[in-house]
Amino acid sequence: MPAAAQEKDIVDTAVAAGTFNTLAAALTQAGLVETLKGPGPFTVFAPTDAASAALPAGTVEDLLKPENKDKLTAILTYHVVPGKVMSTDLTEGMKAATVNGAEITITLDGGPKVNGVVISGADIAASNGVIHVIDSVLMPPM
Repeated sequence: MPAAAQEKDIVDTAVAAGTFNTLAAALTQAGLVETLKGPGPFTVFAPTDAASAALPAGTVEDLLKPENKDKLTAILTYHVVPGKVMSTDLTEGMKAATVNGAEITITLDGGPKVNGVVISGADIAASNGVIHVIDSVLMPPM
């Protein structure tokens, strides 16, 4: 099977979408690209560039500094759940442990949300999991 015909992994799928440039840069800085190119499966709640831009001024730039790698990694891993969780698997009040170790909560009333953040695009399939597009960056409990 030619390489072009194969499904892309989570990282390549996100990059190809063109709306996750900040996320891709953050994954690179945190050293998580290879992990998310791994076998998985993973479920990624991916904030768009617009979601990242909505953070307070200077936040993204500050997080991308080498001395803030641990904090950046904690935030990014809070967006990843082990396993492949499709939108049809989501239930009201569902809790899921993230790779970060902290839990996220799913609600469905008024449309699907993770920790109150709207899931604006669901079930973007990748070879090693699934991406759900979210409209804000999730911040793990500190």
